[in-house]
Amino acid sequence: MVDININVATKNLEKKGFLDINVSPELDLFKEIERLKKEKNAIILAHYYQEADIQDVADYLGDSLGLAQQAAKTEADLIVFAGVHFMAETAKILNPNKKVVLPDLKAGCSLADSAPGFLFKAFKEKHPDHIVISYINCTAEVKALSDIICTSSNAEKIVESVPKDQKIIFAPDRNLGAYLIKKTSRDMLLWDGACMVHEIFSLEKITKLKVRHPKAKLIAHPECEEPILRIADFIGSTTGLLKYTQRDDAQEYIVATEAGILHQMELASPGKTFIPAPPNNSCACNDCPHMKLNTLEKLYLCLKYEKPELIMDEVLMKEARKPMDRMLEISARYGL
Repeated sequence: MVDININVATKNLEKKGFLDINVSPELDLFKEIERLKKEKNAIILAHYYQEADIQDVADYLGDSLGLAQQAAKTEADLIVFAGVHFMAETAKILNPNKKVVLPDLKAGCSLADSAPGFLFKAFKEKHPDHIVISYINCTAEVKALSDIICTSSNAEKIVESVPKDQKIIFAPDRNLGAYLIKKTSRDMLLWDGACMVHEIFSLEKITKLKVRHPKAKLIAHPECEEPILRIADFIGSTTGLLKYTQRDDAQEYIVATEAGILHQMELASPGKTFIPAPPNNSCACNDCPHMKLNTLEKLYLCLKYEKPELIMDEVLMKEARKPMDRMLEISARYGL
């Protein structure tokens, strides 16, 4: 049973960003979540960077592109988004008439925060002859100021879909932007933003780790800094990294992205060894503190009480949807 005072909990929600309710340790959360999903015609969308228990109860698990595609076509009445705030915003933009809830409203994103809407608007106005391609890891305000959205899975194709004589602003991730410039030979103007998770990897520690594991391949997300990408054996989106480890012959991998993906890698390839790339701090692995604000208990309460709900301005949603639709159209064209 749940010990609850919903009025107090709702008040605490305003301060903490999640329902502050005690959940009995005797409650089978996995069973209750399955029951509630059927009862409410709800779908749980979860990112690969969530904790293992949340990954295991998700109806759909994926990276930003897959989650956006799934959100666009779901027939569920209630969308429970186990990820960070901009991801839930994306689901709401694509489903303006459906209820979207997330376990913790304060699960933000350092990359999205690096591009405040009002500053990006001023930056864009200084370059009126440029179109804007924005990485999906941005706020709804920045999406609304963009011409096309991309993810790490489709970014190269998105950039190549733009005429070569068209000037481009790429935002907000400077590392992904620099990687795309190298891949496409396009001279793009980059917004100076970055992801705290992918910038913290230590080149020195990774080099030492490779000495201890000479047969291990280094695989990296393109949000990592250039020195890490330069020595990587494979660079790809979260889904791309997962698929690579499934088809590749190596038995050991050093993984330079958020450590949550290791759970799926181990499930898909139980005979292989996956080592989280060491960051520039005392931690053993590289966890996103925002992603890890979500817990199985918060997910259960979020599903049960349908709070906290994401509420967005209708005009903003309409404007932000236009570049999202362009991304989905281009992705479909290339079979992504």
